[in-house]
Amino acid sequence: MKPKQIPGVSLQKGGGFHDSESTKEYPASEIDVKFHILRDRFFSINEWKSYCKKASAEFKHYDHTGQPANRHPEKGDFIRIGIPGPGSKEASGYDWVEIVYLSHRDTEGSESYLMICRPSKEPNKLKGHIAHFYSSAATSNIMISKEGNILKVGVYGRNERPNFNAGFIDKIRNFLIAFGGMFGVSKIQWKLLAEGLLDFK
Repeated sequence: MKPKQIPGVSLQKGGGFHDSESTKEYPASEIDVKFHILRDRFFSINEWKSYCKKASAEFKHYDHTGQPANRHPEKGDFIRIGIPGPGSKEASGYDWVEIVYLSHRDTEGSESYLMICRPSKEPNKLKGHIAHFYSSAATSNIMISKEGNILKVGVYGRNERPNFNAGFIDKIRNFLIAFGGMFGVSKIQWKLLAEGLLDFK
């Protein structure tokens, strides 16, 4: 199985990858309103966990200075992730990613938003290692789209390799979690988010 080729999504060059998608169909009279709701949920990073089941990870939004944020995300912001299981010693039990790209496409018949995140150091930490179980080559590409009467949420992981630029304990932890992620554990978490963002009940 090969990774999907999606405009704007990072190219797969090596390591693990995954494509996690969820779709919902609505009448043409409702699709624009539903997409507006989905867009608001997509930009409400601090609420992502509440849209998912209890087993999902916790996401917290921080600005480029490392201060908690409660607004639409911007390039250079950070997301702190609390995954189920052992956390990193590097960042007090959390994993961090930086939002490195945001885009909006609006064409006749379709509209989409794309957010690309990359493993990063803890914000404003001058010294230290990447605080994530994947190396800095990995990306998580999160996209919402409206095409015709279909809404889609997709999370596309690319170039997923264990982060060995870490302390000894974290190297072991990163290998075990990344190894599990490459065999579908992280895909389950992202699938929960994709389905949760589309669950408007």
